[in-house]
Amino acid sequence: MNKRIKYDYQFRLKCVELVVKKNLPVRKVSADNGISHSNLRLWIGFYVKYGKDGLKAKKYQFYDASFKLNVIQTIEKEFLSLRAACARFNIPSDSTISSWKKSFESKGIQGLNNKPKGSPPKMKPPIKCKAKKSSKPLTREQELLEELEYLRAENALLKKLQALVQVDKKQKPSSS
Repeated sequence: MNKRIKYDYQFRLKCVELVVKKNLPVRKVSADNGISHSNLRLWIGFYVKYGKDGLKAKKYQFYDASFKLNVIQTIEKEFLSLRAACARFNIPSDSTISSWKKSFESKGIQGLNNKPKGSPPKMKPPIKCKAKKSSKPLTREQELLEELEYLRAENALLKKLQALVQVDKKQKPSSS
C-alpha cells in the first residue's frame, strides 16, 4: 500500500494556477507534476471557493453531528458530488464525507456522534482485601478474627453451592 503523500502549499498553488490562470488542462498538469487529477480538481475547487487560503494545510477539525447531518442532507437534496461538497463545506477529504454517510446509513443519527479518542479506560484495580501480613506476629485476638472471617466466607460459599444444587434438581425431573 502506498504511503499518503502530502503536498506543500507552494506546490498546490503552482499546480492550481497553471490550470486556472494559464488555462492548461487538468490532466496535463497532473501528469506533468505526478499527482492525481482528482486531487488537482479538489484543490481547484478549494481555490475557487476560498482563494489561496483554501489551499493551506488544514489541521484536525472537529465536526459536530448537526454539521455532518447538514452536509449529508445537502448532498442528497442538491445532488452534490463528494468533491463539490468538500469544496462547499471546506472539508479536506471526500473520504471523510463517505465515512459519515456509511455511518449514518447503518446507525442513524447516533452514528454521526463523535467517538472518544484513544483506548478505553483500563479496568479498575481490584479491591484490596487486607494489607499484607507484616513481620510482626499477630495477637491471639487478631488470629481469631481472621479465622472467623475465613469461616464466614466458607459458610457463605457452601450455602450458595447448596442453593445451586437445589435449583438444578428442580429443573431436572428425577428419572424414576
